[in-house]
Amino acid sequence: MFSNTSLNSRQSLTWLTLFLSTLLWSAVEPLDYFIWGLEVAPALIALVLLAFTFKRFPLTPLSYWLILIHCIILMVGGHYTYAEVPLFDAIGELYDSGRNDYDKLGHFAQGFIPAIIAREILLRRSPLENGKWLFFIVVSICLAISAFYELIEWWVAAATGTAADAFLGTQGYVWDTQSDMAMALIGAIIANITLSKPHDRQLSRLERPLT
Repeated sequence: MFSNTSLNSRQSLTWLTLFLSTLLWSAVEPLDYFIWGLEVAPALIALVLLAFTFKRFPLTPLSYWLILIHCIILMVGGHYTYAEVPLFDAIGELYDSGRNDYDKLGHFAQGFIPAIIAREILLRRSPLENGKWLFFIVVSICLAISAFYELIEWWVAAATGTAADAFLGTQGYVWDTQSDMAMALIGAIIANITLSKPHDRQLSRLERPLT
């Protein structure tokens, strides 16, 4: 059993409402349904996993809300494609960057948010304790996730040809893959530095499960 320090009923309902409403919005006339499916699939997989683990292994509220933010980023990217999110088009024009950098936000989140999830699982399910090794292993896990996602993008592109251009989101940038992984690295490091203490406070209020 766990102490009641995860999401309560009202928070869970709010979480699910935000997830489903954003999913519904993203599914209405997206730029390309094939790309929408590719981008939204990880969010749907996350929803299923969270549903199955909610009672058996509830996470801290911080982890749940971060996962929701990541899912919303994915669904917005799925609706517009990562190269055509309007707000980031405007930002690109403002700074005359010549590209839409929403994909960089997505890859930053790909490091920032999994860092807290990995940190929580390691602290609760392994002998690791707070310290340099935990920091290093969490960042390494996030880099591995980022690298594997780049492999998935490559496999999809090889299988579908030009249909996956919007999924890759390179926008003609030759170092896009490397910069994506760099953003995930930066995100993982910043998450560890900025969120470790509030995360530890929430973890301290979670009882370890009886096994």
